[in-house]
Amino acid sequence: MFYLRPRQRILAHTVVHRMNRYTYTESPIGRILLTSDGTALTGLYTNAEQRPPRLGADWVEDATATPLAEAVRQLAEYFSGSRRDFDVPLSFQGTEFQLCVWRMLTTIQYGETCSYGDLARRLDNPGASRAVGLANGRNPISIIVPCHRVIGADGSLTGFGGGIERKEWLLSHEGLPGTRDLALGDPARPGVAAQIPRSTAA
Repeated sequence: MFYLRPRQRILAHTVVHRMNRYTYTESPIGRILLTSDGTALTGLYTNAEQRPPRLGADWVEDATATPLAEAVRQLAEYFSGSRRDFDVPLSFQGTEFQLCVWRMLTTIQYGETCSYGDLARRLDNPGASRAVGLANGRNPISIIVPCHRVIGADGSLTGFGGGIERKEWLLSHEGLPGTRDLALGDPARPGVAAQIPRSTAA
């Protein structure tokens, strides 16, 4: 397990007494589930209603648990357009390779994208683009660890755990050319805003 802050060094982190806490927040792309171990953010799920993660009997809904309230506040700023970077403690559990990929994801800047092959080359493992894609798909803290900024080598949006329509919305929100009209609802093409169920869209 690692304790990670975007743009800061990664420290080894061991949780002696794990406090499993969670909360929900509403957003333009639907309801978001956030989880915490009482010290750091451990999960951010944009499709929790369709594919909910397993929460055991020891999980407690608590919006005040560290750092859930701060994460919710920063997400609201991100969706309003006033925040581009996040600063909340993150904790991951995964293989060494997955951790390397997730760390690398945090270096992709707001408004930028890269391909799976680009990430593999940055990891000095150019033949690992498929493995990078698998690790990207298992990223447990979406948006803050921006797996949505990884696209196909041909510019296609490819897969995203939260759904292509959400990936398209996020990239358009960040100003990626070619997706803004879709996400904002071009009259000629209803776009992703129309594809997200009304019960979950802002």
